[in-house]
Amino acid sequence: MSVHSGKQCQLICHPDTPARAVRSIAVEVDLSFDEGFALRFVVDGEIGGILLPPGEGELVIADGGTDGLWQSSCFEAFLTEEGQPDYTEFNYAPDGRWACYQFDDYRSLLRTDDLAPWRMAVEREPGHYALSIEPGIFPETGARLALSAVIEEVDGTKSYWALAHPPGKPDFHHPDCFALTLGAPDAA
Repeated sequence: MSVHSGKQCQLICHPDTPARAVRSIAVEVDLSFDEGFALRFVVDGEIGGILLPPGEGELVIADGGTDGLWQSSCFEAFLTEEGQPDYTEFNYAPDGRWACYQFDDYRSLLRTDDLAPWRMAVEREPGHYALSIEPGIFPETGARLALSAVIEEVDGTKSYWALAHPPGKPDFHHPDCFALTLGAPDAA
C-alpha cells in the first residue's frame, strides 16, 4: 500500500485479542515538504469503556521519553527505509507521554532517542476518540511505515491493532507490519 498526503488506513485487530469496546481504528497520514508527516489515530466505539485520560484539546508533551507505554493504551508508528534492517519506533500515550527508540535490526535496540513530538492533541466525542500527532520527522520518499495501537479497556482487556499482523502472537516490530510506503509529499 502506498500513501501520499491525506491517506486513511484501517488498522486490523489481532484475532487472538478481540476488542469489546472498539469497533474500528483508522489512521490518517498526512505528508508535506514543510511539516514532515502527521498522524491522526481515530478510534470508534464505546469510548467510555477504554482506559483513556479525561479531557481534550492540545496536550502538554512530557519533557522526556517514557518507557513501557505499550503496557496500556498507546498509539505507535515504526519508520524504516526500504530494504534496510534498522528502524525507529515512536510511542504516544493519550496523556502526552511519548517514547522514541532506534533499532539497528529486528528488536535489536541501538539507543533511545529524544525525538519528542512537535504537537499532540485529543478530540473526544461519544463514540469517537482521536489523537493527532506531529512527530516532526521528515521521512524519505519510499520509506516504509508500520502503524499500530494497543487499546486497554477499563476491565483490563487489551487488544492489539496494526496495518498487518504476522502469524502468531502480536508483534508490531515484525517486517510484515511495515505495510505502508510513503510517497512524495504534497508541496505546501
